Amino acid sequence: MIQSIDYYAVAPLLILVLTAGAVLLLDAFLPRRPYARPLLGAVTLTGVLGALGVVVAQAVRDGGPMRTFCVPAGLPGPARAGIGALDIGTLGSGPGGPGGAASALCSFVVDDFTLVFAGLALAAGVVVVLLSMAELSAGDVPVGEWYFLLLCTLVGAVALPASRDLVMLVVALELVSLPVFALTALRRYDGRSSEAAVKLFLVSVVSTAVMLFGVSLLYGMTGTVYLDRLAQVLRGPIAEPVAIPGPDAYASTLQIAYDLPPVLIVAVVLVIAGFGFKVAAVPFHAWAGDVYQGAPIPVAALLSVISKAAGFAGLILILVAALRGQIAVWAPLVAIIAALTMTVGNLLALRQRHAVRLLAWSSVAQSGYILAPLGVRDDEAVSASIAYLVFYAAMNLGAFAVVMLVSRRGARGGLDDYRGLAFRNPAAGLALAFFLICLAGLPPGLAGLFAKVVVFRELVDGGGAWLALVMAVNTVVGLYYYVAWAARIFTPVPVTEGAGAPAAVGGAPAGAGVPSAVGGAPAGVGAPSAVGEVATGMGVPSAVGEVATGAGAPSAVGGRAGGGRAGWVPVGVAIVLAGVVAVVFSIAPQVVLDLLPEGLIASG
Repeated sequence: MIQSIDYYAVAPLLILVLTAGAVLLLDAFLPRRPYARPLLGAVTLTGVLGALGVVVAQAVRDGGPMRTFCVPAGLPGPARAGIGALDIGTLGSGPGGPGGAASALCSFVVDDFTLVFAGLALAAGVVVVLLSMAELSAGDVPVGEWYFLLLCTLVGAVALPASRDLVMLVVALELVSLPVFALTALRRYDGRSSEAAVKLFLVSVVSTAVMLFGVSLLYGMTGTVYLDRLAQVLRGPIAEPVAIPGPDAYASTLQIAYDLPPVLIVAVVLVIAGFGFKVAAVPFHAWAGDVYQGAPIPVAALLSVISKAAGFAGLILILVAALRGQIAVWAPLVAIIAALTMTVGNLLALRQRHAVRLLAWSSVAQSGYILAPLGVRDDEAVSASIAYLVFYAAMNLGAFAVVMLVSRRGARGGLDDYRGLAFRNPAAGLALAFFLICLAGLPPGLAGLFAKVVVFRELVDGGGAWLALVMAVNTVVGLYYYVAWAARIFTPVPVTEGAGAPAAVGGAPAGAGVPSAVGGAPAGVGAPSAVGEVATGMGVPSAVGEVATGAGAPSAVGGRAGGGRAGWVPVGVAIVLAGVVAVVFSIAPQVVLDLLPEGLIASG
């Protein structure tokens, strides 16, 4: 049998793979010149934009879902599985009918679900590549390896939502996870990065083992790896209790759970636990704070959006496409995990004084909000989770971009470094305040407000009133640390006593002869000012939050090179892109919901 391949369906993956290969070749053969690093970044950005363009073209095309890597329905395994009979003819429920194209079992399906998650991953990838350009401008990270690993992660993130069998699902998820270990540790002489990489590696290995155990149990019980056929097999044992007529109908939910084989319940729990590690859901969240803080900021942004989106895509596919018949088992468990995740994440974020750690625990809380709609027995709840994830991605990437900009001027990363940011750099200060207000769900950040309203509506309509109440309380808790951080941005910096100049926090000017905050050395002509900044002229800081270069002085923050436009221009572009998207979502939030039609996941 010769299997045909739809190359248009897999075109985004091919573009990313070819770009990754081109980056490695260019890195190996290009001479070590100053233009090499920006060139490799431009090639990577072009590849990601090209893949995103193909995804957009696939979204606007007419016709049904595209399928490839398919086998005829009669080939994959026996007609009878471990826990019930399977009528092969029932698989042909699509447009092709029995015996048609829809009756084939396919490993790769490009439908609305795939396009939304692939577009989200690639759009976020554009921002991460821009942040990477700033990170790599210092010259202490191998640029070819960085971009290659980043593109490999994007390949997995695009392939995962299209996966319709368990094997491809696991492989794609690991392709998202494995390169991130190396990306985290590429700052070779940074002990904190090495520690973060080891923690992330150990957590990911454990989560993969747990998930593989659950997946193997599902395969052993059903005799198939295809999600659609797996759902057909598992639907048999529970069909009769659902249809119990008369006054005893109320007992059907208990009967469903009772009739399930215990090993199947264990498999469901293990799969949820494995994906819980990937999305940093409680009680599998402990790694988030240390890993986000120790990793380079572009990697932290990748973990908070791209890796999280891939984890949720896999979880939704398993629960909705394969285990829909077991919703009575997993929905209450997911609801409890969602409630714990949003509560613990917000409480931990309240105690943080470091910007990246606060965003890390905030990201954990946001995972709880995204999980919440999956905890109610409503088919439309999946759309609410995806809509919230899209809103969250724009707001969180923007916040990380501004943190990246500020971190280039001060190595500490504390929240106090942002005090008076609106006066030193109005554009960055206003942008960060807007992103934080969006995450809090307050006007004028209507994107975050609308995202929470969509989730609240699905929780109430789906019978999850108690979960909606927990989310309401946590939303109020989250307001505190978001608003407190935003308030620091507009708080004037105290004036240095007797000098008449702003104190040296995050690159504020230090007057000629005024002692700096680091080592007490005067910040005169060409001398370093406070917080590791390089002064120009008479100690005046440079524009747009970047390190100033004066009279051949060394670059800022730990001796990083490339402190000119090569450093801050990509970050500025990333902030503008994220800000424009967040503003569009705030003005016209319906744009997001229009991307999520009914019948989101097509049959494989």
